[in-house]
Amino acid sequence: MNVGLESTPMLTQLQLGNQLCFPLYASSRLITRLYQEYLTPLGLTYPQYIVMMILWEHAPCSIKVVGDKALLNTNTLTPLLKRLEQLGYIHRQRADSDERMVLIHLSEAGVVLQQQCSEIPAQLVTKLGVEPAALLSLKKLLDEIFPALCEHIDN
Repeated sequence: MNVGLESTPMLTQLQLGNQLCFPLYASSRLITRLYQEYLTPLGLTYPQYIVMMILWEHAPCSIKVVGDKALLNTNTLTPLLKRLEQLGYIHRQRADSDERMVLIHLSEAGVVLQQQCSEIPAQLVTKLGVEPAALLSLKKLLDEIFPALCEHIDN
């Protein structure tokens, strides 16, 4: 597979089948669609699910922490958090130490939601029918590439 590293004629480099970016993009979109089967009954979108996973691990935490970990800008994150609050999964509260900082806390329903979501990753692995070891290898490789990608993005 040509990922732009080999010296090949320009036309070959521009063939979609020779690109690394397209299967990553398409796979991401398809995986997100698969998640919706499990998330829709819970009233969640995939970005909301990502935010909830961050909160299950780090709450209470600032909006900035959530945005940094989810790679979401404030203008995207604010309505998402507002919706999660309307659903009763979180509540926002100004920090006592600095009232400019808003902390995100899990509600009791948000904690219960974690249990409801706990089987989703295993269900998806089963549904895909791909060996878990292959998925772990892919994750490891993506974890290696991710920091290099982040270095080239202006925040």
